[in-house]
Order: sequence, then structure tokens, then C-alpha cells
Amino acid sequence: MSETMKAVDIKGGKGPISALFINTIPRPAPSGSQALVRVRCFGLNRMDLIQREGHYPLPPQAPTTLGVEFSGEIVAFGSSSSSNGFQVGDAVFGLCYGGAYAEYVAVSTAMLVHKPAELSWEQAAGVPETWITALQGLYLVGGYQPGQSVLWHAGASSVSIAGIQLSVADGAKAVYATTRSEEKCRFCETELGATQAFNAGEGAEPWDQQVLKATQGKGVDLIVDFMGAGYFGQNLNAAALDGHIVNLGMLTGSKMAGGEDISAFVRKRLRFEGSGLRSRDETYQGKLRDQLVDHALPKFKDGTFKVLVDKVFPWEKIQEAHQLMESNKTKGKIICKIDW
Repeated sequence: MSETMKAVDIKGGKGPISALFINTIPRPAPSGSQALVRVRCFGLNRMDLIQREGHYPLPPQAPTTLGVEFSGEIVAFGSSSSSNGFQVGDAVFGLCYGGAYAEYVAVSTAMLVHKPAELSWEQAAGVPETWITALQGLYLVGGYQPGQSVLWHAGASSVSIAGIQLSVADGAKAVYATTRSEEKCRFCETELGATQAFNAGEGAEPWDQQVLKATQGKGVDLIVDFMGAGYFGQNLNAAALDGHIVNLGMLTGSKMAGGEDISAFVRKRLRFEGSGLRSRDETYQGKLRDQLVDHALPKFKDGTFKVLVDKVFPWEKIQEAHQLMESNKTKGKIICKIDW
């Protein structure tokens, strides 16, 4: 096996889409409980855009190569005594701290999952970050209990596509979503089973008012938010008594204009909680990996849960893949495929 490999790199270490190119770099060597996986497909995530531009704080154990989710085949282990039930040649998918935009990735066996035959390589590569983040927001941070109502912002994003399905399957009283177009609203309702989706685009009635109308003024028990500052006040308004708002992203920015009324925290006894995944240690991530296996894997196999892939690119067209992600026009995952 060669000591080098091809990987997506960034000219100058950070920059625009045009800075992305395929370079030759050293192949990682697995150590301890790690496996070396030959990558067949990798998934794109919004954090990749932020990291490419030099604005994402990498955890100390992460390589500089982009990418946190992948599918592929195990080719080696760091230690034969730490294979964790896996064997060379196993088809797997998994979550890593970085390095998935490459021919090989070294990753803890605790973060690998055997790929079921029912999922394609492309679908499997779109599962780990997306579904684990949804599980984190819904259960581990959100404390969801069956019978509660849930609102997922950015309803046609990959994480919310997973979250809506998880909420529906686990007995939510009602599952709501926001999007920025009527087309995406109908997608959330007809394809994913959302109770109702609300258009948060320009010219539409404020989405929080739509939520209050749909809930007869009661609001929503759990809101999973990726939007940040621009939705802060409306989240407080749309939350139910004793509601819980989980913030996992800041697509509308991190700084508020000022003048926000925070009295709802007291009046409604609200909780606002933020969290992240990539910065978490392996033990925390491993718990979520186990939840993925328990909650989602059986439903991937029987077809209950849909892994929606919007478009697959050959990895040589990584610039086009990033352009599509920046367009915000997708309904599902963007995947890059490495042919070998």
C-alpha cells in the first residue's frame, strides 16, 4: 500500500470554492483502536464550507483535510486487539473528526457502523453526521419524550429531514418545520410526514405567528434551531410553556440587532440550550453512534426511514458540489463518489 494518497486540499489553507483541488498527501496510519478505511463516498456538510473559508475551529485531533462522514471498506487496523467486532474487508460507514475528503481515512472503530445491504454507498455516506446530529438535538440535548410537539427549522436540510422522520416515528404529538419556499414546505409534509410546514421566506406571514395559529396559541414543546440570531425572538414566541429550544447552528448569524424581549424565559419557563458535535469527545459521540444503531438502523433496513440524496458528484467535481451546497437549493444530501 502506498504511503501517499489523493485528497481534496485548499490552496493557501483556506479560501473560496476555486481554491479546492485534489492533491497528493501522506496517507494516515491507524493507531490504537482506529481502522483505516478506503473511502468510496463522502458526504458534504455546511461546516465544510465554513472550514474551507477558515472560520471553523477544528478540534485538536482533527486533520486539516475536510469531511466528517464517509462510507467505504476497512483495509487495516491500528491494533488487531482493538478491532471492535470489525474485520478487514467489512463495508462500513462512519463519523470522523475530519479527513473524509480523501481516498483513505483513519477513524475510531467506535464510530463505525456495518453498512446494511439495503443502503447504497452513496446513501450510507450521508447518514453519520446528519442522523447523529438529529439524534443529539432530539434526544440527548432536547430530552424529547413521545407525545411532545417538535419544530425543526430548515426543514429540507439533511439534519431536519432526519429529525422530522425520527420525531414522527417516535410518537410526537405534532411535527412542524420551517423552510423558505412553498415547494420545500410541501416536501416536508408529503415526503417526510410533517404535520405542517411553514414558509419562512420573504413576504410570508412571520413563521412564529403561523406556528401559534396552528397550535391554537400554545406553541411548540421542543424547537431544534440551526438559524441562530435571526430566529431568536421568534423562537421565544413560538415556544410552549416549559418549552426547550436547542440551538445547533447560526445560519442567520450570531449577533442580534438589539431590543429583543427575553421576558419569555421567565413567563414561559423556557430553556435555551446550545450544543455541538464535532468538538465532543469519542465517548459522547459513541453514545450517539449507538443510538443511531438502535433507533435508526433497523428502520433504514425496512425502508421506514428515507436517506435522501439530492445529487452525487464524482469527487473530481468537488468545486461544483460546494457550489450546489452554497445555493441552498437542495432537499437532501450532496455526496461525492471516489471510483476504484
